[in-house]
Amino acid sequence: MIEWIINSVLIGIGATVVLDLWSLFIEKLFNMPPLNWRMVGRWVGLMSDGKFYHQNISQSKAVNNELLIGWVTHYIIGVIFAGAFLLIVNESVTLTSVSFLSSVIFGMVTVVFPFCIMQPCMGLGFVASKAPKPNIARIRSLINHMVFGVGLYVATLTCIIVNQSLT
Repeated sequence: MIEWIINSVLIGIGATVVLDLWSLFIEKLFNMPPLNWRMVGRWVGLMSDGKFYHQNISQSKAVNNELLIGWVTHYIIGVIFAGAFLLIVNESVTLTSVSFLSSVIFGMVTVVFPFCIMQPCMGLGFVASKAPKPNIARIRSLINHMVFGVGLYVATLTCIIVNQSLT
């Protein structure tokens, strides 16, 4: 259990870093702004007031430290997804059965979370139907989650190498 927690944290952080590097690359290459983690922080921060759904999260009242809350939430979600992934692939200490394909497919499946929960609750509608450019938002979400899947694979390989070097 301890090993699963450690691997989940390391792989989740690693995969999320890969996603963030991708986002930075896309921002620089195509001048496309990344996801506004401040709005995610606002959404999470307002949950303590019992407010889970917003017509438009950007028009909801600001909360203290919402940018920090958003970034922490982003990484916590990455760790939770990595933990779920490791449970699904039934990983042992060696993490040897994780494949590139299983990682990318899992990453793509995680897009259900923003499509069905986050976007509707933040006022963007089911599967970004109320976003200014819904198809662009959908494609970006799917690509980002595929990249997260690539990050899962890269971070898992890194854990394998580290585990082997420690034994």
